[in-house]
Amino acid sequence: MAVHPMMQLSLENKFQSKYILVTTYTENEVWMDEYFSPIHTYQVCNVMSPSQNNWLRTGWIARDGARRIYIEVKFTLRDCNSMPGVLGTCKETFNLYYYESDRAVGTAIKETQFTKIDTIAADESFTGVDLGVRRLKLNTEVRGVGPLTRRGFYLAFQDIGACIALTSVRVYYKRCSGVGRNLAVFTDVVTGADSSSLVEVRGQCVDHAEERDTPKMYCSAEGEWLVPIGKCVCSAGFEEHRESCIACEVGFYKPVAGDGLCGKCPLQSHSETRAALSCPCDSSHYRAPTDPLAAPCTRPPTAPVNMISSVNGTSVNLEWGRPLDSGGRSDLLYSVLCQKCSGEGGQCEDLDRASVVPVRFVPRQSSLTEPLVTVLNLVAHANYTFRILAMNAVTHLSNEPPPFASVNITTNQAAPSQVIAIRQENASQNSVTLLWHEPDQPNGVILEYDVKYYEKEQQSYSTLKAKGTTARVSGLKPGTRYIFQVRARTSAGCGRFSQNVEIQTGKAIPLRYDTMTIIWICMVLVSGLVTFLAIVISVCDQMLMLFILVSFPDARFYIDPHTYEDPCQAVHEFAREIEASRIKLEKIIGSGEFGEVCYGRMRLPGKRDIPVALKTLKAGYSDKQRREFLAEASIMAQFDHPNIIHLEGVVTRSKPVMIITEYMENGSLDSFLRRHDGQFTIIQLVGVLRGIAAGMTYLADLGYIHRDLAARNILVNSNLVCKVSDFGLSRVLEDDPDAAYTTSGGKIPIRWTAPEAIAYRKFSSSSDVWSYGVVMWEVMSYGERPYWNLTNRDVIKSVEEGYRLPAPMSCPGALHTLMLDCWQKDRNERPRFCQIVTVLDKLIRNPENLKSMDTLCR
Repeated sequence: MAVHPMMQLSLENKFQSKYILVTTYTENEVWMDEYFSPIHTYQVCNVMSPSQNNWLRTGWIARDGARRIYIEVKFTLRDCNSMPGVLGTCKETFNLYYYESDRAVGTAIKETQFTKIDTIAADESFTGVDLGVRRLKLNTEVRGVGPLTRRGFYLAFQDIGACIALTSVRVYYKRCSGVGRNLAVFTDVVTGADSSSLVEVRGQCVDHAEERDTPKMYCSAEGEWLVPIGKCVCSAGFEEHRESCIACEVGFYKPVAGDGLCGKCPLQSHSETRAALSCPCDSSHYRAPTDPLAAPCTRPPTAPVNMISSVNGTSVNLEWGRPLDSGGRSDLLYSVLCQKCSGEGGQCEDLDRASVVPVRFVPRQSSLTEPLVTVLNLVAHANYTFRILAMNAVTHLSNEPPPFASVNITTNQAAPSQVIAIRQENASQNSVTLLWHEPDQPNGVILEYDVKYYEKEQQSYSTLKAKGTTARVSGLKPGTRYIFQVRARTSAGCGRFSQNVEIQTGKAIPLRYDTMTIIWICMVLVSGLVTFLAIVISVCDQMLMLFILVSFPDARFYIDPHTYEDPCQAVHEFAREIEASRIKLEKIIGSGEFGEVCYGRMRLPGKRDIPVALKTLKAGYSDKQRREFLAEASIMAQFDHPNIIHLEGVVTRSKPVMIITEYMENGSLDSFLRRHDGQFTIIQLVGVLRGIAAGMTYLADLGYIHRDLAARNILVNSNLVCKVSDFGLSRVLEDDPDAAYTTSGGKIPIRWTAPEAIAYRKFSSSSDVWSYGVVMWEVMSYGERPYWNLTNRDVIKSVEEGYRLPAPMSCPGALHTLMLDCWQKDRNERPRFCQIVTVLDKLIRNPENLKSMDTLCR
């Protein structure tokens, strides 16, 4: 805190008094304070006369920018009880006033123009005893005045009958002195006008510093700085030292602005000037583009060492040791360069121009991480030079060529390469003539060719020797498909057989039949025709019967697995049993009511692996759990619709017992929507709803109710196709399509369930429609929780009182109207799923109807 004096008043200052104010001191008669120091005073002591009104006023005092001033008054006051006969007229207080003006106005100030600051009383007064020893007790009082708005002011003191002496008056204001905090400089500032006001001061960063957060401090009314807010940090190349930023010394650097200190240059780098932002690398050392500035500089590696080659016919294995110096890096890679050299003069050419057949490098030719490679398809009896280059991420920054180690090898005699392009020259009933070309790499003199042939789908085969590039294979069956392969042989051995070529021999010439044979053939044909017609008539009768069963309500076309005594019998009747050996479990993706849900792959004979989801029955299951688990599989096995989850099969003959379904990559619909909040168009969302409604239409047409339709039980595949799943709570309807299923107890998903199902435990296809309306709301709100944080009891009460979920944000009116139709209290007033599909199809074809508020299902 800094106190800035404005005026110090003492007896030497000339006060202006309206009435006589006696000054009582002489050279021989000096008053002293309690510490025996001499004091000079302005006095008044008219205590015998009533109604005193004596004034003492200062001259004009300039405000000097102060908004609030403080007046410190030192005075003595005599105790009225110490003076006889003055009890009615003696006072022990006086009044302090002020008056604001923009200039000095002399004496032209009326008493009424002054504003009272306070009535001041003494903490200690003196008596006659004190007068005897000439020692007075000083009182000090401070009063604050503000806010001040004019350029200056006057102070005035009013005596109303006290025996008082003013010894000094000090006028001052407070300010916060300039200070440095957090590398910011805050200048002097005058305090605020009120006793509780705070003055905000923004700091300026010191040299070579920059703002991290705007530096601010508040100056309190007492002239004290409060806790600083925000700060500055030293710029790149500078570090903090005693509230200032100094440059990094030579050999040090700082790449970014911040609180950190300058760091020593990394290995193999240096800085030549102060305030360095980075340290350049020493000669022959480099940093890779991906290396941070704090990384040491490195250099390219030296050449590989200890090369070993092993020739095997027309292939070679190359191995080598790591370079003695890796350059200080761990990202060491190798590349192989190969040249074929002639025996005369040592002329070499690159392998890609010298080879007819592409040379293969295993695992690859460049970017090798291990010090070994195998080179295949080389030419026999040829000279090659191999160079192994060692490189790292800074090799390309060097002007020097990469170092390498080399080795010369000569390939051995080798078997010929594969015969290519076999073609059929001629084919008859019992023979085939083949023609082919010599191998691209004979690797010596071709001694002969082996021709291998066999009937298609047969295992046994025959061979034939041929001296040239053609062969005639005889003794074949007419009208039969044969597989042919050819390979070449040299003194080094046989090459590989060619690719399979399939050729069919000519058909046999038909025999001539006599008249009796023809008659017998005709009789057989007629007999067969009669039998065929009888079978057709029988099938037609069965289909007619099936049509009758389906067309009338008394005919049941869905079989409830719960009617079976043995659940395995129902499963084996409807679902396919899959061998456990064809299933590969890869990871657990969730848990269900009966056990874990896993991701795996399934391989069926003659087919490729397909991803599947596997529901497993946990260990220690009860008979009831096993029955319900297998019942779900029996239910799913009877459904075949693109919007119903597809059952691939079951595993019941080994443990764990498993239900195998198609794998839905995007998981449940509610989680999928929350992950992609706001990313779909309205038409895309309508398409999602249409798919779910189509699946439910299929179930309703079967007379089947789901009972637990919710977004969590809808699965989404990689093509964004939605499929109804989770048939653990599902039950089939009775023969009457309007019948309802009565539960035997258990949990009911209150937020998705129709009121009649909650109240009476009766479910119907219409209650599924209610649940579908809630699913619509989930889809349009991107997976929000229906009824939010209401308790189940509050949800039941609100729905009974007629409350319905409001339209989600940006939900078209037509879709919310459809939701309200699904939530009709009278279940007979709700639309059927087939009607819902029709409405959604119309909206997809005519998106402008989405804004309509009309009821579309009636």
